[in-house]
Amino acid sequence: MPVVLVVDDVPAMAEQYAYDLERLGTYQTIVAHDGRRALDVLEREAVDCVLLDLEMPGVDGFEVLRALGKKGSDVPVIVYTGTGNFDRCVEAVRLGAYGFIDKAESMERVVREIQNAIERRTLVSEVHALRRRLDPENALVGSSRAMDRLREAIARVAPIPSPVLIVGESGSGKELVARELHRLGPGAKTPFVAINSAALPEHLVESELFGHERGAFTGAATLRKGAFEAASGGTLFLDEIGELPSQIQAKLLRVLEQRQVTRLGGNRVVGVESRVVAATNRDLEREVAEGRFRPDLYYRVSVHVVRVPPLRERLEDVPELVTHLLDGICERFGVRRKSIDPEALQQLARYDWRRNNVRELRNVVERLVIAADGETIGVEHVPPEVGERRGERGEEGVDDGKGGGEPRAPSAVPGGAVEGGEDAGSTFRALKAEAERRILLDALTRNDWHITKTAHELGLADHASLLKIMRRHGITRPTPC
Repeated sequence: MPVVLVVDDVPAMAEQYAYDLERLGTYQTIVAHDGRRALDVLEREAVDCVLLDLEMPGVDGFEVLRALGKKGSDVPVIVYTGTGNFDRCVEAVRLGAYGFIDKAESMERVVREIQNAIERRTLVSEVHALRRRLDPENALVGSSRAMDRLREAIARVAPIPSPVLIVGESGSGKELVARELHRLGPGAKTPFVAINSAALPEHLVESELFGHERGAFTGAATLRKGAFEAASGGTLFLDEIGELPSQIQAKLLRVLEQRQVTRLGGNRVVGVESRVVAATNRDLEREVAEGRFRPDLYYRVSVHVVRVPPLRERLEDVPELVTHLLDGICERFGVRRKSIDPEALQQLARYDWRRNNVRELRNVVERLVIAADGETIGVEHVPPEVGERRGERGEEGVDDGKGGGEPRAPSAVPGGAVEGGEDAGSTFRALKAEAERRILLDALTRNDWHITKTAHELGLADHASLLKIMRRHGITRPTPC
């Protein structure tokens, strides 16, 4: 039930408004008889709307609005006055008030205004959530068999309100899966709240999940709803749940079993009805066996398990992903849509993306957009560590999965082959790169290492283009003797 704070220095007027709002609008009400008390209530209580008298001694309505503005509060405020001076009401709107009414207005009109203000606040929140969901870079993309199986698993589990555990490597898209489960389950009209357990300082985890009362700890100046309350009726996504401290695991288990939270520093029990979707890149069964994760919590959150395949298991999706990411990144940067050369795309599709999966691919595509001055991303723009063949890194051509080891340049051997089993295409690329490097060095030497002159001679767009190519080849000006 929405909570309305009524602020008026005339006690009889405030009490009458509170009574009528509870009678006509099915609201809970809190009454404050001056601006200072109103600000104190807003720090302690979760208020959905404020009905604020402008004309009060001491801290008046304008000071309340200024204080809320400084704190960045999004609680809608409806101001009212009995003086008939609507210029002051307009000034209040400039300070952030949602709207204004006259004290002579009927209570039915007051109830409608409050209802509109609360609905608008909810709508703004939903629009922000929808924009995040429709971000062109945030979507499950791919038509491989692995992605088809993932979509089938999501469709089966989404309508069921039981907890879901999403397992997958870092950067594979676990949050996207959670958002899809939410979209096909509770739906867009309910909240989706994401908490990254690994990013929270240990001393703040309990407050973030369960909320806190004012004064619960140093710095807790206002009441704060936790993630469970914020997600009530929708989905709470607990990313990297394996990182939660053991004492928080116990409290989380209790909340999942009782569907109730008690804010830190308080004793009031608040009911919550949110579906919990957890995710991890750890082997939680091993964590349980080694005593780092509670077995009862593991069985509670893993009623259904959805596995997200790493990108190296669906490399056929890379071209589609690159096209999708190019669209989103170019739009975000405000640049004309760029295309990618087939050979450059082929190099991206051969890389195993073991370090960070789709997130690593997104970062590389962003670098390509910046590196390419023209409208086409060529093979020369692909970072050297990505351009090498899959499996070429590490000892004996095997990637150890740790991202270690420098890329090995293929060395030519007689008969047109390449050491390490490389094919003729790789030999050609190595020779082409060496020829390009030699051309750059000769041109720089002729121009006495003057970057702008060298770029002009080579027909490049500007000196920045030459510097990028020099960095790619590891070319630096020799130190004078």
